[in-house]
Amino acid sequence: MSTRSRLVGAIAAALIWGAAGVPALAAEMKVGVTVGSLGNPYYAVTNKGIADAVARLTPRAAISVASADYDLGKQFGQIENFISFGARIIMLNAVDPVAIAPAVAKARRAGITVVGFDVAAQGADVTVMTDNVKAGAEACQYIVDHLPGGKGKVVILNGPPISAIVDRVAGCRKVLSAHPGIDIVSSDQNASASREGGLAKGTGLLTRFPKIDAIFAINDPTAIGMELAARQLHRDEFFITSVDGSPDVAKALRAPGALIRASAAQDPYGMAAKAYALGVGIVHGRKPPSPVVLIEPTLVTSENAATYVPWKTDPSIIEQEGTSP
Repeated sequence: MSTRSRLVGAIAAALIWGAAGVPALAAEMKVGVTVGSLGNPYYAVTNKGIADAVARLTPRAAISVASADYDLGKQFGQIENFISFGARIIMLNAVDPVAIAPAVAKARRAGITVVGFDVAAQGADVTVMTDNVKAGAEACQYIVDHLPGGKGKVVILNGPPISAIVDRVAGCRKVLSAHPGIDIVSSDQNASASREGGLAKGTGLLTRFPKIDAIFAINDPTAIGMELAARQLHRDEFFITSVDGSPDVAKALRAPGALIRASAAQDPYGMAAKAYALGVGIVHGRKPPSPVVLIEPTLVTSENAATYVPWKTDPSIIEQEGTSP
């Protein structure tokens, strides 16, 4: 069984258990959702995963979704608002995994179940996220494998210091550091995990370095912005890897001459749906076997992109998997 099939089966089990094994939550239950940035299409998919899980488990629940825009103070305020309007579950994509702890503690003291998704959140009841260390390692192992002789100048195009990004960079560094022929010429540029940031920081890096052999971008929007910077400056001597496996990058991977060559794919829909299902279980006294659930990434490359379907969002997949033997 594939990693995705195991994941979807686990989601299905959680959802069907939630529907049949526990009573329905009270009518008009309130759910608060706060994410790093609604400008990132990744979070549109996580939000759909949450919404579909809500429809399955708590169909009369009211959902409030907010964008923190990677601003810790703003996210604190959003959690305060969720507490004030009586949320029963807060779905938290933390801007800072440690600094958010006081807000998480306050919500839990108010009797609210706090569920982290995509990134860690200190003090949350449970967190579901990609194994980001492995995602960074896979993307950077591709770099090692495709540099002639395993040697060259590599850029790590960084992002906001949320746990997912810190872990990806750590995984990448571990792989690259095992190869003395690889020189990491830059790793401190925060491109804000966005296409615009990738373009701006990428332009600066390409102006600074006359030759680069490979770039690891911490997510797909950053990689796309970096590629745009390269096109504008007529630079094509390097290739790019990233993390997400987004529809835009899946398309780029299939295009002849694309600089983006690989991305460690996530399952934002399945991740968020599973996180909400676990949150419902916690509300009803069912403690998860582990406070952190890690989902394995899958490396998508220009060589295997033809068969890759990015970010599936069909809720019928969950039900079909749940009824299979």
